[in-house]
Amino acid sequence: MGKNHKYLHNNLEEIRKSAGLTQQKLSESAEVSRKSINAIENGIYVPSTVLALKIAKTLKCNVEDLFKLPCNK
Repeated sequence: MGKNHKYLHNNLEEIRKSAGLTQQKLSESAEVSRKSINAIENGIYVPSTVLALKIAKTLKCNVEDLFKLPCNK
């Protein structure tokens, strides 16, 4: 599937790194496995709404900062 899911672009890795967090630290805060964070970052897994909100809260940003739908042309 590649870095971005067909219908969802994500900036999770960039925002996580700029916040100075490892995948492990983010996963602990969001109460998921590190593998889940890795799968989201690599576009393999689309997070649930609850998980997206937990991640955004940890990173002190909006869900829309992390995940975006592509613009229609």
